[in-house]
Parts: sequence; C-alpha cells; structure tokens
Amino acid sequence: MAVRVRADLATIPSYKPGRSPAQGAATWFKLSSNESPYPPLPSVSEAISLQASMVHRYPDAAVADLTRVTADRLEVPMDRIVFGAGSVESISQVIRSVVGAGDEVIYAWRSFEAYPILTRGAGASPVEVPLTADHRHDLKAMLDAITPATRLIIVCTPNNPTGTAVTPEELQWFVEQVPPEIAILVDEAYYQFSDHPDLALGLAIGREHENVIVAHTFSKAYGLAGLRIGYALAPPNVAEAMRKVALPFGVTNLAQAAAQASYEADAELTERVRYIVSERG
Repeated sequence: MAVRVRADLATIPSYKPGRSPAQGAATWFKLSSNESPYPPLPSVSEAISLQASMVHRYPDAAVADLTRVTADRLEVPMDRIVFGAGSVESISQVIRSVVGAGDEVIYAWRSFEAYPILTRGAGASPVEVPLTADHRHDLKAMLDAITPATRLIIVCTPNNPTGTAVTPEELQWFVEQVPPEIAILVDEAYYQFSDHPDLALGLAIGREHENVIVAHTFSKAYGLAGLRIGYALAPPNVAEAMRKVALPFGVTNLAQAAAQASYEADAELTERVRYIVSERG
C-alpha cells in the first residue's frame, strides 16, 4: 500500500520555471525567468568569495547585520523586516501566517504563477480577478471580490508578467477601501524597472496602514537570483508570525554577504538597471 499524501495536492500544479537551454546549444537566450544578464559586480563577487570558506558554518538565522542595514536604509524598525530565501519565500511566509483552510486569497490574473500554488498549498482558496483589457489590475473588481472569507489580497506592481504598474494614487485609494483586518501584500519584485517615478510605493503607504505588507527581492535588479534572498516589510504581529513559519537558516551566509555588498554598490547597480530599461523599449 502506498503512503497517503494530501488529497488536495492533486489539484495543485508544480511550479514550472523557464526552460533551461538545450544541452550542447552554442548560443541561447533565456528570457522566460527575467534574470539579470549581468554577473554580480566585482565587489559583490569578492564578498561571496570571502564567505565561501565559511559554508561549513550555519548562517546567522536572524540575518541581523543585513536587517540592521536594511532598516537604516528604509527608515523602518528592525522588527518589521523578515528575510527569506527570495521574495517568493517571503510571500509564502505571509500566506502561511495569515490564511488557513477555508480562507480566500484575492489577486489579479494573470500574475505571478506562484500565487495560486502557495495559496492552495496553505489549504486556502485562490480568487483570481481578471486583468483589464489593457493588462492592468482591476482594483474595483478586486474590491468586489472580497467576502467574509477573504484574509489576504495580493497586488503585484509592476505586474509579472504584463509589466503594468498600479499608480500611487490607485494603490492609496485601494488600500483605504479594504477592511483593515484584511492583509494587503504589495509584491514589488520589479519596482526598480518601472518608468513610474514614485515606485516603490508600498513602503510609503505601509507606514500609514497596518495591514499593508511589502515584498522585495535581490533576484532582479541586484542580480542575485541564484543565491535566493528577499525580504518583507510587515506589521510587527505579522512579522513575528512569519518568523515562526520561516525555514530555519533559510538565508545562506553567501546570500547575506552578497546582499550587503550590493547595497554598497548602489550607484553601479542603478546604472545597470537604467541600461536594461533603455534596451527594453
């Protein structure tokens, strides 16, 4: 007799990343995963190399030094910052912290493929609200989708994969309409690539509303996708719950060192992002 697994997992697809290049391919361009085309900056590579000799030690589980630096940069209290293995783990931590069996999670669709997987994995029900004809979040329809079972709403801006952004005015209006007991997760994985001058906007709005959570990543603009590191900015009670469901020692010492070195190379990284944006059009 086979070991029984959760029956509800039969309805959940595995996450499918972009295909890797065919073996032996001479030239290939992988565009599906939105990875940086550039390797880490020399100073970041050096920081990684210095930590390589320490991989026999567990990393700092609290990510204390990087949390302190991030708090200073963003001018937020340290107890609101929770690091994870990429912002996708931060999103998973949020979902597992605020929703349970029978609860609902609202998000625009199409959007990040992990949202329905993580929602169903937590035993909750996804509520997918179609994008508008011009591929933007239909915020009014998302509000109309709220029910007594709603526990979380995800706003991805700029949206993955359409690239459309929610403006500060739109997000401010939306947050003010949502009942304060419902969490709002603003996924800003791509905010550095937006043409809109006011992004990232979740941080500013989160200062005024205790139900707003913001997710950032080092995978895209910082080019550290292979090291898996990101973080969430959350109200203290949510942040505390996220730490309880976090993978122990989930952020490696290599990732922590690379992220801190990336902060110190802001000017060079900003120039890289500008160049990528200029080539995009």
